[in-house]
Amino acid sequence: MGLGEWFGGFCSNLTVKDGGTISTRYRNITKRLNTDFWGSASETTHSLYVGSYGRNTATESMSDLDMIFQLPYSEYTKYNGYLGNGQSALLQSVKKSIEKTYWNTSIRGDGQVILVPFNDGITFEVVPAFINVDNSYTFPDANNGGRWRTTNPKPEISAMKLRNDLSNKNLVQLCRMTRAWKREWNVPISGLLIDTLAYQFIENWGFKDKSYYYYDFMSRDFFKFMADQSTSKEYWKAPGSGQYVYGKGLFQYKAKQCYNIALEAISHELANPKREWSAKQKWREIYGKTFPN
Repeated sequence: MGLGEWFGGFCSNLTVKDGGTISTRYRNITKRLNTDFWGSASETTHSLYVGSYGRNTATESMSDLDMIFQLPYSEYTKYNGYLGNGQSALLQSVKKSIEKTYWNTSIRGDGQVILVPFNDGITFEVVPAFINVDNSYTFPDANNGGRWRTTNPKPEISAMKLRNDLSNKNLVQLCRMTRAWKREWNVPISGLLIDTLAYQFIENWGFKDKSYYYYDFMSRDFFKFMADQSTSKEYWKAPGSGQYVYGKGLFQYKAKQCYNIALEAISHELANPKREWSAKQKWREIYGKTFPN
């Protein structure tokens, strides 16, 4: 098994293995909310996968799945008119609706979302929202007395898909691999920031049209790209939407460490004779046990 097979197997291991469970839950929640708020039995309208799953960058170890459900504007008028924290009241109304379908699940509101946990470790985070004229969404934030906030996931999803198509599907794989690194090294970086940096990096990466056989170089070069980000920088702009993506901590130091480990791995690969076992152990040091042994 050579380098391409290693990284191909690694990426396969990272792929979400749904088996229909996620889509069934998504449809059940959508149908319930459509029934109660729109008088419709549709399992698909008014709902949208967002977050890493919506951008197709989630991995098999994901614990949260984000979805937006669009409510009628009349609900905004109703809850915006409350004297006190209409946002909290709106979240409770959506929570009670979902409980009709998942009555034996410990559903709860959490500031901006309704959490619907399942016994396989995946929690659906349902964001009730209102569509705006520019296709962004207004959603409730019940914290600190309540307010309305805005999010704009559709152009982020579209931008990621377009650049992934233009880079031989390598953008999505890079995002997933970097999530494995984040878990293994406990890196203080959000999924959206990973996707944002990968999106910026791959635009000008010289081998973006290549295959798994170049993923050692892609790993090395992306760690260098991350390590070179200014430690004083507070935010980056998300693909498509341009929304600010704030840093959660300094990821640059661990990126530099793994850049150096990647150099070691590649030196083992290029040795004569090749030291394949040593190279593979270095990649496992970076990415963890999901990388083939």
